Amino acid sequence: MPSYTAPLRDMRFVYHELFDAGDITALPGCEDATADLVDPVLDEAARLAENELFPLNHSGDREGCRYQDGAVTTPAGFKAAYEQYAQGGWIGLACDPQYGGQGMPATLNVLLEEMACSANVSFATYIGLTRGAYRAIRAFASEALKDRYLPKMVSGEWSGTMCLTEPQCGTDLGLIRARAEPAENDGYRISGTKIFITAGEHDLTTNIIHLVLARLPGAPAGIKGISLFLVPKFLPTEDGEAGERNAVTCAGIEDKMGIKASATCVINLDGAMGWLVGEPHKGMRAMFTMMNEARLGVGIQGLGLGVSAYQAAVDYARERQQGRALGGTQYPEQPADPIMVHPDIRRMLLTMRAFTEGARALTTWVARQIDVRDHSEDPQARKEADDLVQLLTPLVKSYLSEVGHDAAQMAVQVYGGHGYIRDNGVEQYARDARIAMIYEGANGIQALDLVGRKLPAHTGRYLRRFFHPVQAWIDANTADQALQPFVLPLAKAFGRLQLATGQVAQAGLKDPNEAGAASSEYLKLFALVALAFLWARMAKIALAKREGDDSGFYDAKLMTARFFVERVLPQSGSLFATIMAGGNTMMSFPDEAF
Repeated sequence: MPSYTAPLRDMRFVYHELFDAGDITALPGCEDATADLVDPVLDEAARLAENELFPLNHSGDREGCRYQDGAVTTPAGFKAAYEQYAQGGWIGLACDPQYGGQGMPATLNVLLEEMACSANVSFATYIGLTRGAYRAIRAFASEALKDRYLPKMVSGEWSGTMCLTEPQCGTDLGLIRARAEPAENDGYRISGTKIFITAGEHDLTTNIIHLVLARLPGAPAGIKGISLFLVPKFLPTEDGEAGERNAVTCAGIEDKMGIKASATCVINLDGAMGWLVGEPHKGMRAMFTMMNEARLGVGIQGLGLGVSAYQAAVDYARERQQGRALGGTQYPEQPADPIMVHPDIRRMLLTMRAFTEGARALTTWVARQIDVRDHSEDPQARKEADDLVQLLTPLVKSYLSEVGHDAAQMAVQVYGGHGYIRDNGVEQYARDARIAMIYEGANGIQALDLVGRKLPAHTGRYLRRFFHPVQAWIDANTADQALQPFVLPLAKAFGRLQLATGQVAQAGLKDPNEAGAASSEYLKLFALVALAFLWARMAKIALAKREGDDSGFYDAKLMTARFFVERVLPQSGSLFATIMAGGNTMMSFPDEAF
């Protein structure tokens, strides 16, 4: 069976060295997030993930959630682990102290999220949905709703969900039919059916707070007529405890390919009491706050699973003996060499390593921008940070979910036939990773969001937040001979991205199908350049610090960077060629010929 060890050394590298942690402690409300506090928090979170969450991962997959008479029971051990997680303050780590949170930076929280996803991604879904609901309520709800619900959610006593999808609509939320009728106490009666609701019913908390999209009477058609409502499973009493049962029921749970310990529910609302969050008919604005949080979380799920898959593959490659090295016996004292000596095994292991370490740097970069956006007193700094978060969110969701999926598939391949056997554990990673490419907006939708919304937004302002610092870094380091192996490939790939951006923008103006046809490859090209930029920066640090480092950490970092620019980044060439070829070959194909 695989094991999991939190990659604390690399987490500290991206937190303290790749980026200046002093930038975070300089933000109002983040002054206490020094290394003296951050490092012990990471240590304790690692112990929790390794010793409490990971041991439940395989058993939770075997047992799954159980549904009976409207109630859902999570697998054995989940409730106790959740109580320990909540009582330790981990759910509210990055939440506002006004509601009982600890006010720690998002940059620290994403590293904790990665550990939880690596150890037990099903468990992590319950936590992630609550955090997303917290953000939407905090940003848009009335003070009365925030005071009533947020403290219990921050403490982990109550959890949260988002209820968007209905049987007749998924991505196209303009087709929503759930309705809301004005009722007593400034409330509304919500009726309708929602499907695919993660954590919609379970036994981990005493109450579940649903954020539900529905239509008010006379609402405009389509997306502009949707409002957002807070609908609790139990109506709070005067003293703030869970009281009378609301008309919210779970009609069943899905039998899924993966994340079997995460309850995916059908939720029926039969005149359930709810309260408006934000303005009437402006529900999508509020819900996008939660959706963007969830999309970043899904990317972290991909990263977390990729890390676990990599660690499992490395352990197996060290132990499994098979044949001899192509260049001659490497371990003559053994009956065969470990499979780690074979080039194709090393190709897969290094690909997984380069992807996951680059992905960790990317999520940390985005999280730092979230901290600036949420805490800076400089309006311009907040705007610039939010621009970059908006731009990079589809990359994190889409590319990192694919990274996790590909790493899981490679782990199965490293194991060979044993990887296909359930008892050995890695096939679970392959099944669990698959959903991340689908939910919270399928990856094709993320690509359309990037080319259709983010590229043209504010006449290219979002793009400038990325293009300008990348170009500035290239210009500042081109003359450094030691960095040439990293700067020049980055510059070449960045040039391709710039040309592809112009092509997508111009062709899309003439024919939207042209932009759509290029969108998936364009997102992958953009993500490769983002990772190349971060790998070049990591290589610069490693070059400066490798002397005198007995641990070999910086040498390994430098060699992984070289592998990325030599063996992974060249994919930018084929992606660029595909983008420039246009979409005629796919769009001109007759429908009836499929």
